[in-house]
Amino acid sequence: MQLTANQKIMREITSLNPGDCFTVSTRLRKELDVPLHYHKEYELTLILNGKGVKRIIGNSIGIMDDMELVFIGPDQYHAWFTHQCTSASILQVSIQFHQDLFNEELLKKNQLSQVRNMLSSAQRGILFPKQAISDIADRIINLKQKSHFEAVIELFAIFHALSICPDVKLLSDPGFTEGRVLHKSRRIEKIFELMYNQYHRHIPLAEAAEMANMPPTSFSRFFKMRTGKTFVEVLNELRLGYASRMLIDTNLVIAQIAFKCGFNNLSNFNRTFKIKKMCTPHEFRETYSAENSFFV
Repeated sequence: MQLTANQKIMREITSLNPGDCFTVSTRLRKELDVPLHYHKEYELTLILNGKGVKRIIGNSIGIMDDMELVFIGPDQYHAWFTHQCTSASILQVSIQFHQDLFNEELLKKNQLSQVRNMLSSAQRGILFPKQAISDIADRIINLKQKSHFEAVIELFAIFHALSICPDVKLLSDPGFTEGRVLHKSRRIEKIFELMYNQYHRHIPLAEAAEMANMPPTSFSRFFKMRTGKTFVEVLNELRLGYASRMLIDTNLVIAQIAFKCGFNNLSNFNRTFKIKKMCTPHEFRETYSAENSFFV
């Protein structure tokens, strides 16, 4: 029987009460070992003095620099491990809040458009640049000292500041989670819909260009201008997202996963995967199996 995500990676029951807007937890520790898990709440996590810590967000595996700030959406896999870190005082501050803190009607308002986009992007995990961390770290650390309404106002102000931050990085590939990042262009939305629905087959550039009602050359320029990547790069990222999920959640052999995700041969899949993930599909699967643990 194929294993499912719920059998392999357990859902954390957080300490956030239904009547609370959010919760803040602060930990100072010699070792940072947070097993692979997920939960239904959003989470903003600040880590200081963590150079060498291994971080897993979705299907992204990375090694931390001295400081890091990540924003994670509901049900996204995440973990941190001491790994190569030698610091004796790793500071971790995590803010968790319910999905309905920013309810749907509120997020429709024009003034909340940037926050709405950030919440959407959090489904892939957002890594903020060092300058943003330097600007906002003290406010996150001191949030626990605020009380009641003042704390809520400060949290909203923090999220506004982060929502307008440039140069953020999305960590996990599209396709790894069910959530989809919003795009301002209707043409781009249509192309992403095509890729999400048809990623398992060959999708020629000409087909995507025709759907956008543009010549292929013009479409290529337009797509890269709007996404920062070529059509093939984005399509492969999406395929790797689905493939990564299958590597974690199923016992399918790697060749089956490759063909199910639209790669025409195993060698191409292995090569593309290693370039993007810095490891082979087999090594990726082993990493998630090794770091897997359970919450109770």
